[in-house]
Amino acid sequence: MKEKTNENNADPCLPGGLMSAEQWTLPETSVRRSLKDAIGYALTRLRAGVSQAEEPFESMDELPELSAAQQKRLAPEPDYARQAVAIASSLEQAHSEGALSREVVCMVAPPFSGVQQSLACFSEPGPSGFIPGSAGEWTVIAPPDALAFSDQEASEWWDKQDLSRPWVIPELAEFWLRRLSGLALVKELFRRIANGDTGAGVVGCSSWCWRYWGHYLENAQMSPWTLAPMNSERLGSWFTYLASGAKKSSVIARMTGDGHYVLPQSEADEIEKKNSKKRKHSNFLRDLAATSRGNPGVALAIWQRSLRAQPDDDAKLEDDENSENHSRAADCWVVPLERLSLPTMPQSKESVTGFVLHGLLLHNGLDTASLEVITGVSAYELSLVLSRLKRAELVTCEQPHERWRVTAIGYPTVRRHLQSWGFPLDQF
Repeated sequence: MKEKTNENNADPCLPGGLMSAEQWTLPETSVRRSLKDAIGYALTRLRAGVSQAEEPFESMDELPELSAAQQKRLAPEPDYARQAVAIASSLEQAHSEGALSREVVCMVAPPFSGVQQSLACFSEPGPSGFIPGSAGEWTVIAPPDALAFSDQEASEWWDKQDLSRPWVIPELAEFWLRRLSGLALVKELFRRIANGDTGAGVVGCSSWCWRYWGHYLENAQMSPWTLAPMNSERLGSWFTYLASGAKKSSVIARMTGDGHYVLPQSEADEIEKKNSKKRKHSNFLRDLAATSRGNPGVALAIWQRSLRAQPDDDAKLEDDENSENHSRAADCWVVPLERLSLPTMPQSKESVTGFVLHGLLLHNGLDTASLEVITGVSAYELSLVLSRLKRAELVTCEQPHERWRVTAIGYPTVRRHLQSWGFPLDQF
């Protein structure tokens, strides 16, 4: 049976649901504003008699970015425990419908999709086994501190892990290093999965890691699943859900330049139905979906940076939380993508920079010592490259383990440059 997305019953925290990775496609790109649209845009700026509530503020582009409190309210980070429940429910539904027959499921997704964080929550109360009869808490398998194993040592290490009950690996990329002695753990795991030597489980895997292992173990035929890409409609629903949570009131977000509406979306704009004038909606979300390649974490990072609010909007938002007053002009304002200051690639040696960035994506981040091993770049040159990339907001160093990772806001630039430099890319 062909695997299909289970979007119809998708949880609001997981718009689009899950789908087979082979069905994944890029969100559509919006057409640039035509001459007719440009003329119409200019006329709206000159139009008189617009009500105060419908007119955007002057010089909206000069408004500051959101404060920490405003961002937490308007564009918070996802609840990964809730997403874990949604993923487990989607897998259970797929299994009951016959779309999923494997006991071990590979969940492959691009960086910043939230899959790793969600799968790490499987051990918490909530998610149950998606195979009938396997209900109960999940065992989260964590990687060892050192990854250099012989084949025998790898077999002995896996013997110590309890794979007989529901188990989950949040991120497979943390179980290997791209060197001969760093492959044994993953090879042994897939050997056991192929032989049916494990119980029900879920293997989360970064799309860049899967790009390597999918070719290395082509005969394993794992048929991975993934999250449906975030198109404009799903982004709008997701951003609204993040901002409003369980509340019924929707968030109003408008463009800084022309006042066109970003949220609520035109299809769900109940206020619009009550107004005599039809609201004009922006293509921002469609452009954002294309820029982020449907990646929720990347889209959220850009969304957070694009939002603006007046300094006194904190008090207004608190008053509106318990109010049904829909006459407010906007909760927040959105800067057009072309006016945003997003990270750019600094001038440097393409080969060295490319090896460093590609290595970080393959392994979902690395410490400096491991990065030196897999790239062959000297510690001195590596420190210079990483410092330059950090200043450019393309990488960050996470404490306390000093693990370097590509940033969500810089990921589109990193991926684009790796493509231009001829590095193998992920599917997403």
